[in-house]
Amino acid sequence: MTLNQLKYVIEIAETGSVTAAAQRLFIAQPSLSKAVAELEKEMGITIFARTNRGVYLTEDGTRFLSYARQITEQAERLESEYKASPPPRRIFSVSSQHYAFVVNAFVELVREYGRDKYEFTLRELKTAEIIEDVRTHRSDIGILYLSRFNREVIEHILKSEELRYEKLFTASPHVFVSRNNPLVGRESVTLDDLKAFPRLTYDQGVKNSFYFAEELHITEYAPKSIIVSDRATLFNLLIGLDGYTISSGVLSEDLNGTNIVAIPLESDERMDIGYIINSDRPADAMTERYLEHLKGYIASYN
Repeated sequence: MTLNQLKYVIEIAETGSVTAAAQRLFIAQPSLSKAVAELEKEMGITIFARTNRGVYLTEDGTRFLSYARQITEQAERLESEYKASPPPRRIFSVSSQHYAFVVNAFVELVREYGRDKYEFTLRELKTAEIIEDVRTHRSDIGILYLSRFNREVIEHILKSEELRYEKLFTASPHVFVSRNNPLVGRESVTLDDLKAFPRLTYDQGVKNSFYFAEELHITEYAPKSIIVSDRATLFNLLIGLDGYTISSGVLSEDLNGTNIVAIPLESDERMDIGYIINSDRPADAMTERYLEHLKGYIASYN
């Protein structure tokens, strides 16, 4: 089935004649008849009933025509949108776990680019989705972390998908809590200290393996547990419910305000936060520039 065949059906239905439709379409009548006959055979229906005085739609044909009109109308809108004004070229796309520093670097890249037309993409996703985005070239780069707990599994997946991991920095685990949380003011906290508070973690969807979790110590028992899908909700619950989440400790007051603070967590784990790219092609200039902004922000934060 082609778009032209659908247009042929519409034209024949409107004129009630194959001959008249062929004239309006500027094609030979035998070619038009053949195209419609091939369409009917492919769909397994009879679209037109033929008489000596012309053609008319069958019951199947009437139903088919309604779908054909929808498809051709959408195609016309698509053509008018992009032929009239060429779409901006996608310049750069990043998929990441939920890190403020990823957003900071992205903001700096967009500001630096500073042209009238661009299309940049920033997607905060589940771990498996990040890997899939980079594998399928939907994103130029993905940001995630490795730890002693998840490293073997994640590295095996990356290798099988022909993706390369490069470390950006190593972070000691911290907990993010509200500035009003009773734990604020302590030099450090333990996992036992946290059991009185709700643990907030990010949803990992159908691939909800412990190894895909964004948080360290995910297998530790938490009497109170809340799973969320986005960073804004998580931060709101940190404040509203005195909850906590385990992360890198890197915060951005510019983006998140001053209501969230980081407290060191006593742990023998570490987070190697890095990026993944396709092994079969080098990072382009825009990706390299984004990495420079990312490294610069981390260096200034430290």
